[in-house]
Amino acid sequence: MAGNSFGQAFRITTAGESHGPGNVVIIDGCPPGIALSVEALQVDLDRRRPGQSKIVTQRNESDTPEILAGVFEGRTTGTSIAILVRNEDQKSRDYADIAAKYRPGHADHTYDAKYGFRDYRGGGRASARETTARVAAGVVAKSLLRELYGAEVIGYVKQVGDIVATVERPEAVTLDQVERLPDGEPNIVRCPDASKVPAMIELIEKVRKEQDSIGGVSEIVATGIPAGLGEPVFDKIKADLAKALFSLPAVLGVEYGMGFACATLRGSQSNDIYSAEAGAIKTLTNRHGGMLGGITSGMPIVLRAAIKPTSSLPQEQPTVNQSGESTTIRTKGRHDPCLLPRFVPMGEAMVALVLADHALRWRGQSGSRT
Repeated sequence: MAGNSFGQAFRITTAGESHGPGNVVIIDGCPPGIALSVEALQVDLDRRRPGQSKIVTQRNESDTPEILAGVFEGRTTGTSIAILVRNEDQKSRDYADIAAKYRPGHADHTYDAKYGFRDYRGGGRASARETTARVAAGVVAKSLLRELYGAEVIGYVKQVGDIVATVERPEAVTLDQVERLPDGEPNIVRCPDASKVPAMIELIEKVRKEQDSIGGVSEIVATGIPAGLGEPVFDKIKADLAKALFSLPAVLGVEYGMGFACATLRGSQSNDIYSAEAGAIKTLTNRHGGMLGGITSGMPIVLRAAIKPTSSLPQEQPTVNQSGESTTIRTKGRHDPCLLPRFVPMGEAMVALVLADHALRWRGQSGSRT
């Protein structure tokens, strides 16, 4: 299989490259009657869009979605949904002089090794430009989760470089906190800890001036998801969520709940104690991140993804060409000095797609249980 499809009951298939005509997604399995409009799609596409602020790539794309099929009078019909986002501001000439060179940190060599041929313009299929299709599909998945459970999926920037936000209650973070500062100005970093935002912006601007880039961590939280989603062995909910996040460009690590902090704890420190609240089984803490035995527990699902620094750099670096000859490379074009602000809607989309898929699988397996 070519690996361009994802999900079982709620399944997406995407196509498109960075400098091609556009990116498209086909969504199969969405139930009828889910509210969906171009305006709803545009909200998250704008959050992912290049050129949205001074600290992201200045490629100028409107990312206006076109719903080609599967929606009538503002609601899904139950048939396959097709959404197209056209590319408008490609500058392929920026890549002409490095067509035969291997960019450090990129998939140029691995694509050549696999296919023997590649689209070198902007990274082709390996570019994060293809995530426009995923974000559009994620909007549909989020709408489905709201319809089924009143659930929400919200991501934000937890860390840029060595600057770490303090977020005491991840499940309490709102979209408004992520998108706006307390004074009403846009939160261009998408960090809910407003006290850390100025330092994060300063660091991003600093590395850009130094012709460099910086990585960080994004945290994604799903609330309102009931206990019972997921499968006990190979399709554990945590495994599918990890695969979903790792499928995104630049993700080098994924953890959930307390994550790697568990390595230094004893069992008595790690366990979350159960309690009954208003007839519902909950835990007093959430070190397990909302998943136990591969199945959701009803507590908030809390995940983190480590994002590497942007590989495309304007500073000169040593490399080799397709013939194995030593050379140097300087990447032209427009690139993010930090991927985190635009990663947030991508991470949300992939988490929502997994949860929507497992929700429909559970409903088909057990009937309506909520």
